[in-house]
Amino acid sequence: MMKSIVTSFFVLASSAVSIAQPPAGKAKTGDFYGKDISTENVKPLEEFITQLTPNQKLSVVAQATVTDVCSKKGCWITLAMPNGQTAFVKMKDYAFFVPVAAKGKTVVIEGTLEEKVTSVEELKHYAEDAKKPKAEIDAITEPKKEYKLMASGIKVI
Repeated sequence: MMKSIVTSFFVLASSAVSIAQPPAGKAKTGDFYGKDISTENVKPLEEFITQLTPNQKLSVVAQATVTDVCSKKGCWITLAMPNGQTAFVKMKDYAFFVPVAAKGKTVVIEGTLEEKVTSVEELKHYAEDAKKPKAEIDAITEPKKEYKLMASGIKVI
């Protein structure tokens, strides 16, 4: 009896560990996550940024390069912009995740773009997910205004 309880515990614990990791995959050209989206009529992300007004949500099909991926689950990514900033992307309803191999890849994202203020707590959480050094996490003391996307689909191009 005790042996079966211990075995059950280890099976459940190992299942939880495998669930809490980003999906496997090489993020090859043509791979998509979430909704499969068309790559026609795609504009660079920065073109949408220039169209964005305060308190506006803008539907986009945008192209950008992935600069970082959540190493815990693949539940968020960041995208490069020419001015050195990044845009933060979450997956709509946590319906899909992205492999760490997407880092450095050019992607097309369909979703909703807006400018938001991210709290210190949330910024520290994302820094921990990204496995940043403790000193860098502790240095986060101010909320940050940033561009955020809620993605319904991401396709590697």
